[in-house]
Amino acid sequence: NDMNEEINSIYQILPTTPAGDAVVDMGGKALAIRMWIRSVLRKIIHYKAQHRRLVNEEVATRLQIALPRDVVMNHVLPFLELPS
Repeated sequence: NDMNEEINSIYQILPTTPAGDAVVDMGGKALAIRMWIRSVLRKIIHYKAQHRRLVNEEVATRLQIALPRDVVMNHVLPFLELPS
């Protein structure tokens, strides 16, 4: 829902934003679209990192069940951690 709201927010912003003059300035619509794209990309990056963390946790849980504990703790889990 959060992502859908962000994507659909452009429909609320553009109708009331002045277009500007292509010769003198870029205009409000271009600036609004650029800011909107940045906002959407930030959310995509956030959700992608969250997804990766959840997948890594699931993989770690399955490996702990399938492999001996010392193998998992010493050799597998360090590779599943996201870099800081």
